[in-house]
Amino acid sequence: MNEETLQYLILSSVEGLGCRGVHRLLSVYKEPARILHATLSELAAQGLPEVVAKMLLSETRRVQADAELGNCLQNGVRILTLADPAYPKLLKEIFDPPIVLFCKGDIDCLNQHCISIVGSRRATPYGINVAEKLARELAARGLAVCSGLARGIDTAAHRGALEAKGKTVAVLGSGLNHIYPRENRKLAMQVEAHGCVISEFPMNTSPSPQNFPIRNRIISGLALGTCLVEAAEFSGSLITGRLALEQSREVFAVPGNITSKTSFGPNLWIKQGAKLVQDWQDIVEELPRTVKEQILAPLGPRQAGLQPDLFRVVLTGAEKCVLELLPSDEAVHIDRLLETSHMNSSELLSVLFDLELKDQIKQLPGKSFVRKF
Repeated sequence: MNEETLQYLILSSVEGLGCRGVHRLLSVYKEPARILHATLSELAAQGLPEVVAKMLLSETRRVQADAELGNCLQNGVRILTLADPAYPKLLKEIFDPPIVLFCKGDIDCLNQHCISIVGSRRATPYGINVAEKLARELAARGLAVCSGLARGIDTAAHRGALEAKGKTVAVLGSGLNHIYPRENRKLAMQVEAHGCVISEFPMNTSPSPQNFPIRNRIISGLALGTCLVEAAEFSGSLITGRLALEQSREVFAVPGNITSKTSFGPNLWIKQGAKLVQDWQDIVEELPRTVKEQILAPLGPRQAGLQPDLFRVVLTGAEKCVLELLPSDEAVHIDRLLETSHMNSSELLSVLFDLELKDQIKQLPGKSFVRKF
């Protein structure tokens, strides 16, 4: 961590300056050192209020930035600044890229071809199934999957990518010392091990509501396109889609049941011109030609979407019977399965366990089960 990193940290921490204010100053002074050596009158000439200029030049800011550096070193966090060669190239193209990024994990995947998958925190079994499937299939073909580590669709997207042993990026609306929601701490560790967890907020920033719309521009900015799986009328995920359009990125949506509240967002996007997505190919078709050629280049049969006998799952008669009782868009409670399968509880539990091992079904909270796509 060098002096320039410290200077960028100082610039990013001044209240009232903001990301756009820093970019405006950098466009004039070119380097952070020149900004921090400017006089109050020079900064005032650039339109900075006196209180903000004094805050920018105060020794207190340097002390705080130095403490932040120490916190990062202690927690194994890499800081990427706008001047860092490893800073995500696609993110740098947006109108207001973050001044600094706090990163844990493999920073190389931040410059990998990426698709963002976002959606409702109150996702249905259908939405979770779709998000996992899309993420799994895109990640298996070399695309990184980006999302926000939130409950619901975000969580499903990260898990799908991890299932494929692919790369995934989690963008937080809090500091890296405050993983939110708490139940996703283990997931965050898995993402860190197989991808990257990032934030533009200082390490100890709590997950305040106003932070999440701000971080959404990073989710869309890192990606070639953003796919919406489920979102209600006033979902924050709709902000991500609008930002993707402003950033001249592709926008995709998975259609949903018109009677479902969570289908409002994706169905609206499709009406307004988003690409309707039924499978991973629908997304890849819209990517730049060079990217598409890389993804569709001759691969092994499993990666190409084929399923030779070597990978075909063999089911017993009892397993086929239970599988037919499980839809992919609705969770079924075990009591209902006991009634419809005509098995006793020990037999049914054994079959359900085997189906989970064969990756055919998924158990949800409350002893409910859903068929996987």
